[in-house]
Amino acid sequence: MLYQLYETQRSMMEPFSDLANAASKVFANPLSMMGQSPFAQRMSAGFDLMHRLGRDYEKPEFGIRTVDVEGVAVAIHERIEIDKPFCELRRFKRFTDDPATLDRLKGQPAVLVVAPLSGHHATLLRDTVQTMLKDHKVYITDWKNARMVPMSEGQFHLDDYVNYVQEFVRHLQATYGNCHVMSVCQPTVPVLAAVSLMASRGETTPLSMTMMGGPIDARKSPTAVNNLAMNKSHSWFENNVIYRVPTSFPGAGRRVYPGFLQHSGFVAMNPSNHAKSHYDYFQDLIKGDGASTEAHRKFYDEYNAVLDMDAGYYLDTIRVVFQDFCLVHGTWDVRAVDGRIERVRPEDIKTTALFSVEGELDDISGSGQTEAVHGICSGVPKPMQKHLEVKGAGHYGIFAGRRWRDVVYPQVKSFILGYQPQKAEVETAVRPAPAKRTTAKKASPRK
Repeated sequence: MLYQLYETQRSMMEPFSDLANAASKVFANPLSMMGQSPFAQRMSAGFDLMHRLGRDYEKPEFGIRTVDVEGVAVAIHERIEIDKPFCELRRFKRFTDDPATLDRLKGQPAVLVVAPLSGHHATLLRDTVQTMLKDHKVYITDWKNARMVPMSEGQFHLDDYVNYVQEFVRHLQATYGNCHVMSVCQPTVPVLAAVSLMASRGETTPLSMTMMGGPIDARKSPTAVNNLAMNKSHSWFENNVIYRVPTSFPGAGRRVYPGFLQHSGFVAMNPSNHAKSHYDYFQDLIKGDGASTEAHRKFYDEYNAVLDMDAGYYLDTIRVVFQDFCLVHGTWDVRAVDGRIERVRPEDIKTTALFSVEGELDDISGSGQTEAVHGICSGVPKPMQKHLEVKGAGHYGIFAGRRWRDVVYPQVKSFILGYQPQKAEVETAVRPAPAKRTTAKKASPRK
């Protein structure tokens, strides 16, 4: 019922938001009668702010058209590599007609970036992807809004997330011989489970795992987010934050944790900061500070665009990660695609290098939560493990912005490159072995 009421209210507000947008443009036009008023700029700024507070925010696009590779502009073609019911594996294919640059691109590592499924779209990692494209072949998990997935596709659970990651890893391995995996925030847990299960079965595991700001052990330095998940019962979440998708969407009837509730929670964590940010935006509009207003729009276009999560996945995450701590206790069982139940054993990982990254001021995944991965991955040799704490960085600062580009990325790039096979080795691994000759004649020596 709450979801339906929200959609009704949003539909009623939409015309007023559009009207405010039109009024803002009229007052901003110096050729209009209203635009000649001494208060025109203030009126335009007020209506613009009203429009942005009342509008509906759709999923933004990545919008990465080109990247600079050592002075050469390389074109980017974004395409869907694998389309699953709840996720798209998205590839950023690079093109250039410069022979030297093309040869350099071919030898670079392939990296699967696993984006969070925790409210925002994968485009939140736009800066992460754009930075990495200079030196890597980049793929990303682009999770779908659950309200757009028909009920005929079934439910989506944490086990399905783990199985998706394994399928995507195998796809990159089949294409390039092997790959590297980077997980940001929430997916550190299912990614570790996916690689652990592959190791336990004797499958080839990724060359390296980079884990950034995730709740591997949420008991360490618990944040406000952790406390909410740990202090409320599982039934409380099911009864208070799970609703059915209204009939106006393809996923009508699906039980979800709605995006608008998640957004309310995000804002409630720092309400004064958001209020100040909107007030500053209003002042910048009056002053005509185009750079500051555009930066505000870009941030909130991304921040306000949220998606629904399937109830099964959300409730599984609450239980497994934040209440039962199944990963660190060694009690997590995952249902495979074929229905088998498999125990997650991180200690079985032997050959995958491990790099953990934390922000000193992270208020979502507290200090030590990601670093805990080194203690449970006891099979990884110590020389293949690395940890980085980024001084002065919050949660978003470790994967976006100046600290990501200047402090974190150079170390991530170096770490991945350190475990990337040479080009000849990769070609040998990908190329199928030649068929054995069955002739009785002596083979001629190669020339």
